[in-house]
Amino acid sequence: MAHPKPRETDLYPPIKTFLEGQGYEVKSEIGAVDVMACREGDEPLIVEMKTGFALSLFHQAIARQSVTDAVYIAVPRGTGRAFQKALKDNTGLARRLGLGLITVRLSDALVQVHCDPGPYAPRKSKPRRSRLLREFARREGDPNQGGATRAGLVTAYRQDALRCAAHLAQNGPLKGAIVAQATGVQRATRLMADDHYGWFERVSKGIYALTPKGHAALGQYDGLVSHPSIMCAEISPPEAQTPDAKPSTLAQPVKMSKTA
Repeated sequence: MAHPKPRETDLYPPIKTFLEGQGYEVKSEIGAVDVMACREGDEPLIVEMKTGFALSLFHQAIARQSVTDAVYIAVPRGTGRAFQKALKDNTGLARRLGLGLITVRLSDALVQVHCDPGPYAPRKSKPRRSRLLREFARREGDPNQGGATRAGLVTAYRQDALRCAAHLAQNGPLKGAIVAQATGVQRATRLMADDHYGWFERVSKGIYALTPKGHAALGQYDGLVSHPSIMCAEISPPEAQTPDAKPSTLAQPVKMSKTA
């Protein structure tokens, strides 16, 4: 039997009970606000409710930040992988916007606070930045169309593989070291041995040849292979100059107890 679709009004009783347990006086539909709670010594707390994550929910919550910093969004807690991913993504978004996020499990009225309002300082990832800078430095030209899917994208690795393939097509089976010296692809031997694209085959110890799939790839990427830059030596990646990442100093002016 299908469960009835939740309504925003279903969220209110559990949230009201939860906030009253934190010492707040709680009232609903105060002006344009879904839920407003007041506690002596604290600024007003506002909760905007929806039956699911939506851009309009975040718009409403951001508008309420002109009234108070203590603004939460609340949605019913779902099940399954899709909801868990949505919860993770929207919790991250709420943190970045300085909002709190609450879920309500309607089956037993369990209220869970996933994050509290407060300023957010994102932590920079030096390894990710370094990887992007290396790829940017090593990639020749701008061979992809922005917004394209990942399949078939021309990466610096694929450009290196095309250099090796083009050299083998012109000269026949060769040692990896010779291919590396001729093409400027320092990792040529490892690249051909790994053979991620199925373009290369080892015909004897240290000797590699081009497969039929490799010949077909040269035809597929003919415009790139014939471009002068594809035959240039590999550019050495610069050292990524990144400041030490500082830990988040997330302040939580209004802290609500999280349930297990």
